Amino acid sequence: MTTATSPAMIKAAGVNKFFGDLHVLKDINLEVPRGQVVVVLGPSGSGKSTLCRAINRLEPINSGEIAVDGKPLPAEGKALAALRADVGMVFQSFNLFAHKTIVENVMLAPVKVRKVPSGEARKTAMELLERVGIANQADKYPAQLSGGQQQRAAIARALAMKPKVMLFDEPTSALDPEMVQEVLDTMTALAADGMTMLVVTHEMGFARRAAHRVVFMSDGEIVEDATPDEFFTQPKSDRAKDFLGKILTH
Repeated sequence: MTTATSPAMIKAAGVNKFFGDLHVLKDINLEVPRGQVVVVLGPSGSGKSTLCRAINRLEPINSGEIAVDGKPLPAEGKALAALRADVGMVFQSFNLFAHKTIVENVMLAPVKVRKVPSGEARKTAMELLERVGIANQADKYPAQLSGGQQQRAAIARALAMKPKVMLFDEPTSALDPEMVQEVLDTMTALAADGMTMLVVTHEMGFARRAAHRVVFMSDGEIVEDATPDEFFTQPKSDRAKDFLGKILTH
């Protein structure tokens, strides 16, 4: 596969973002090829989540360009809604509809946005719940599930739209420690299936195991972009060495 014939699934070029006087993304250039898993690491406040949210325009940018599958992000309207349908997003909080069952949560967007018949949507939803290991919870409501199960339901819901790319913004940070692994296992299986993924996380084990590349951010800049092996064993920058020193000694 050559990059000349197939555009990067995600491409950010010269992206800047300000919150008032605060420069949170500084001239970000990043490409994520189709089928690649890129894990974004960095200290709190480094711009990781803002970058993740900018890719589906939950955060508008001040300058530069972001493209998904070769198409620049539309500003608003139907084109933006269509693009968002192609970009699955999983947040820290599960954002499931409390008054709908798990299977109804997963069916909702395909029926409403993609106009999939409800019978077909339910069949697909059950297959996806099976894939993430919670098919037996389909008729329960979110409050009846553990945090790990709810997050897996949120992943199934994002997959129901058949996205071209999945964005994960610290998907395990709100979970109890014993539930983290079940969500990471689900994400690792997705990665193994060839899903294009950008993952903001503090989970170093997942970065080592599932990522093709590690992007390290600090103070709104991409400081390093390396393979997991290179990053964890031979970080080039003092900022990355300092970060790893703090993280890996705990």
